Amino acid sequence: MERFTGRNVLITGGGSGIGQATVHRILAEGGRVVAVDVNEDGLKATLDRATAEGTADRLTTTVLDVSDEAAVRAGVAEAVAALGGLDALVNAAGILRSSHTHETSLDFWNKVIAVNLTGTFLMTREALPALLAGGKGVVVNFSSTSATFAHPYMAAYAATKGGIQSFTHAIAAEYAKQGLRAVCVAPGSIDSGMTHDPGLPADADFSLLAKLSPAIGQGFAGPETVAGVIAMLASDDGAFVTGTELRIDGGTHM
Repeated sequence: MERFTGRNVLITGGGSGIGQATVHRILAEGGRVVAVDVNEDGLKATLDRATAEGTADRLTTTVLDVSDEAAVRAGVAEAVAALGGLDALVNAAGILRSSHTHETSLDFWNKVIAVNLTGTFLMTREALPALLAGGKGVVVNFSSTSATFAHPYMAAYAATKGGIQSFTHAIAAEYAKQGLRAVCVAPGSIDSGMTHDPGLPADADFSLLAKLSPAIGQGFAGPETVAGVIAMLASDDGAFVTGTELRIDGGTHM
């Protein structure tokens, strides 16, 4: 299956987890990809795997902090120029931090907002002209099951993911007549870098997290599970999907 042959995709968070898995899925389906991440070592690992799989000739990696406005402006312009246009943007970059809300500092709160919500906005804003130029651009944003089910100790994270869902609905409506689709994925119970150590407080009440086990399978699913859904949404197979979010959690929150 080569749904992305001749298509150009920009993916944030491409150095780990679901972002990295999405890079490899799009490459496997024939796409050209620019993968960005703040983690240079992670990007090297992404490139090394692409080299081993024979897809590195269609991959460019760039170190980029999505919360830095000037860096995003320059980085997106460079990506569009390198690709010769842009068909899809996947905003997978994000951080997960936990704390008791009454102990959450403003710096802690602002950092999570800056990366997750503001980073999604900045990347989308800068990519929109190129996405609109093609007449059928796609933005895939990352929400989370925490946006709806409010996981404890993650108020800042949950707030960003709820904001991303609303932002996605807004741009889907605003640009629909120009051919743009905007959709959200809402992963949950996925085994990725950020879920390995969410930094829960030492005195966390784990009974409050009891609902985070998937109903199907043998535990958390791998990031490739979400990457496959993203590939569908960003391809023509998702041509009638916009302004909505799709929960991918193995029935955790049925």
